[in-house]
Amino acid sequence: MTRSYERRGEWLMTRLPIDVDKEQEVSNVLRNMLGLTEKEAIRLQRTGGVQAGGGRLSVKLFPDEPAGFSSDWIPIDILYEDDFCLVASKPAGMPVHPTEPGQRGTLANAVAAYYESTGQACAVRHIHRLDADTTGPVLYAKNSYAQWRLDEAMREKAIGRVYLAVVQGVPKRTSGTINEPIGRDRHHPTRRRVSARGEHAVTHYETVSLFEQAALLRIRLETGRTHQIRVHMSHLGHPLLGDSLYGGQVSAGSIGRQALHGESLSFHHPFTKEAIEVLCPLPEDYENVLQQLGS
Repeated sequence: MTRSYERRGEWLMTRLPIDVDKEQEVSNVLRNMLGLTEKEAIRLQRTGGVQAGGGRLSVKLFPDEPAGFSSDWIPIDILYEDDFCLVASKPAGMPVHPTEPGQRGTLANAVAAYYESTGQACAVRHIHRLDADTTGPVLYAKNSYAQWRLDEAMREKAIGRVYLAVVQGVPKRTSGTINEPIGRDRHHPTRRRVSARGEHAVTHYETVSLFEQAALLRIRLETGRTHQIRVHMSHLGHPLLGDSLYGGQVSAGSIGRQALHGESLSFHHPFTKEAIEVLCPLPEDYENVLQQLGS
């Protein structure tokens, strides 16, 4: 990534095309460069978070913050990192964050330990989530400004997520779109289902490889509902291999979990606006099941 700024501790420093010093001029620069509202820009100025003059602008974007989670020293792969963002590879069986008081061993705990070990006083802020047994990249914002921009990108469906899924059986169509609303299953505490009263959900798929009784699909999400891929593929009649909650065979292929992996994550950098794509290698258990199916 080409850096258009310099960081000095808690401050971001960048050159300005013109010299500005008046409050309204600085406010306009903050709005144009950072995308802040006028109210937010003025608040930042009046709380001492902005210094301008001499053709340079300094903004206090990186204040020290507590992680918000206890540190667990669990090795994790960092796929991408800069001053604003971090992308971590989530292993199978690890929740993204605690769901009950005192829970440990989540990716949030591991990221907190990573920040601590690298001397970074950052709050742990995930932008999206993966199911506990799904592997793949998880995007984190390292300051409140990045979180605001990336949350906005999520709402505008501007963060691309591509998955690989092994499904049972061979779909009649090699590619397609599933546009079916998803809601809670009133007969099960965690399961979702296609429901006319559910939330809008769109999943696009294409076939990558065919096996005798299974297929490897590449899936792109247009929306991000809970269990969306799992629900939609089960609704299509092709549940994910190993996904017992939605009708998948646990013994087939011996993967021991739903065969779903986040292949890539793409987004625009919250400050530089540069397009970033992060690839996540297949985990060993996923490679093994593909080899077994291919043989």
